[in-house]
Amino acid sequence: MSSVKTNDNRRHFSRFGFDAKCVLHQGNNNWTSKLLDVSLKGVLITMPKDWTADESAPLEAQMMLTEDDAITILMSVELVHKEGDNLGFRCIHIDIDSITHLRRLVELNLGNAELLERELSALMTNN
Repeated sequence: MSSVKTNDNRRHFSRFGFDAKCVLHQGNNNWTSKLLDVSLKGVLITMPKDWTADESAPLEAQMMLTEDDAITILMSVELVHKEGDNLGFRCIHIDIDSITHLRRLVELNLGNAELLERELSALMTNN
């Protein structure tokens, strides 16, 4: 795992705290965690107590944005760093509905349409 990718992403994508439930899926295994922060390019979560994932393999991260789980963001992720009890993941794929929810969330938290467009542009050139 390389922290270089994460440091590079931090220069281009604003992260912001968001208190939500996050469930990680890998094969038949599921781990429930807490979302700490999110950006257009990835997420930071607390490490689940029963964490036994294959850290070299992709996972699915499902973030529930509402208490009734009606609005969720689902993304394929890869682990890029572990720091203490936190796990940092880079998004490797996200569906259109999820990116729509994520874009709106970022837009509301940035409060600046120009900055959002700059980050979306950086996202497109980094993929």
